[in-house]
Amino acid sequence: MCGGVFSFTILKDLPGHIVFRAKGKDVEDIFKNEPGGHRWQRIPPTERKGRVHTSTITIAVLEEFNKDHLKLSRSDVTYKATKASGKGGQKRNKVHTAIQMTHIETGFRVDCCEGVSQSRNRDKALSRMEKRLNKASKKKAKETQSKIRKDQVGSGMRGDKVRTVQCRRDIVKDHNTGKRMSYKRYSAGFIEDLF
Repeated sequence: MCGGVFSFTILKDLPGHIVFRAKGKDVEDIFKNEPGGHRWQRIPPTERKGRVHTSTITIAVLEEFNKDHLKLSRSDVTYKATKASGKGGQKRNKVHTAIQMTHIETGFRVDCCEGVSQSRNRDKALSRMEKRLNKASKKKAKETQSKIRKDQVGSGMRGDKVRTVQCRRDIVKDHNTGKRMSYKRYSAGFIEDLF
């Protein structure tokens, strides 16, 4: 069997589409050669004339992006207290209670002038900034993952293959390494023969 130990959890199981999470210390080494198109040639049990059917399976291996909620500290931002404008009485218009907060790393800015308390407005501005940064971080991570997935999967056409599995001839060939092994051994999990 493949040298590493890992566990996996199926996250999505639909016809023609499976997503699972693999965890373990050797998981990167085990799956590093899997992304791309896998050509699968076999004679299905329902085939009466013995014709070989070819299917293409596309595989993408993605690192999970960090879903932890970003927490900011006051040292991550600069803020300026200003007078608020609009309705709300003289205190709102004469006292510096509104907050303009800027995230130092990204330059994102939020304003908060909801109440007459500068410290409450500062806390609300910090909370809004965290939400904005988390939303931007998730969007960027999804875009990056989508690009990596597209690059790994390719077109799904025959020329875009990393491995060919020929069940009837008992041969599995890895097109990246040029190595071959028996299908019986491959189906038993000894994929390290192809590395």
